[in-house]
Amino acid sequence: MKVKTILVSQPEPKIENSPYFDLQEKQKVKIDFRPFIHVEGVDAKEIRQQKVDLSKYTAIILTSRNSVDHFFRVADEMRFKVPDSMKYFCQSEAVAYYLQKYVVYRKRKIYVGKRNFADLSPLIKKYKGESFLLPTTDKLKPEVPETLNALNVEWKEAVFYKTVISDLSDLANVYYDILVFFSPSGIESLFHNFPDFKQNETRIAVFGSTTIKAVEEHGLRVDIAAPTPETPSMTMALEKYIKDVNKKK
Repeated sequence: MKVKTILVSQPEPKIENSPYFDLQEKQKVKIDFRPFIHVEGVDAKEIRQQKVDLSKYTAIILTSRNSVDHFFRVADEMRFKVPDSMKYFCQSEAVAYYLQKYVVYRKRKIYVGKRNFADLSPLIKKYKGESFLLPTTDKLKPEVPETLNALNVEWKEAVFYKTVISDLSDLANVYYDILVFFSPSGIESLFHNFPDFKQNETRIAVFGSTTIKAVEEHGLRVDIAAPTPETPSMTMALEKYIKDVNKKK
C-alpha cells in the first residue's frame, strides 16, 4: 500500500529547514506531528521532600534540554541564586549550547561530552572532589546511575520533571499509513489511549533498539527501523521506504 499520511509522535519542529518538511514536499506525503508524551515539572516542595538542598552541590550533570530548563526553574522557585562557581557537565554539545539560555557561556565552567552519557565519565572522574547533582526525569536510563556509581563520586539523583502520557482521544477515528515512534514511552501512550489498537495495514517506524523491543513486546510489527548504516536518521529511513512502496503499482 502506498504511503500518503504519516503521524510523528513528537512536537512539530520549530526550524523551517527540518528534514521532515523536505520529506513532505519531495515525496508528496502529509506529515502530522503530535507528542504522545509530554514533560511536567515537579514543584519545589516535592524536590525538598527528596532531600535536595541546592546549596550543597558544586556541579550539575545535565543530560537534556529538559534537565536544563527544570534545574533553573526549580532554582528560581526555591529562590536559590546559582553561584558563578557552579560547574556544568553536559552530555552533548546541544545541551551545552542550550545552557546559554540561562548562563553567560564564556564566564562559566562548562564541560561537554560527545553524545552518550558514558562519554562524560573521564570529565566527571577528573573532578572527583565535586558534589554532583543530577536533575532528571522519572524515566532515567539505568546506564546513568551505573556509570556514576562506577566512578565513586559523590552524587545525588533527583526527579525534577516527569514524563506524562498525553491525551490522544481525538485521534480515535483518524487513520495514518505510518506511525513514527522514538521511545518505549510513546508505545506505552499508544496502548494507554487505545487499549484495543490493532496494527492491520498501519506501518510502524521506530528509532532505537529499546523502542523496537517495546513494539515487539506489544505484538506489533516493525516495518521501518532506524538508525542503520544506510539510514542513520528517521527521515532517511522514511524516505527510503516511501520511495520503495510508492513506486510500485
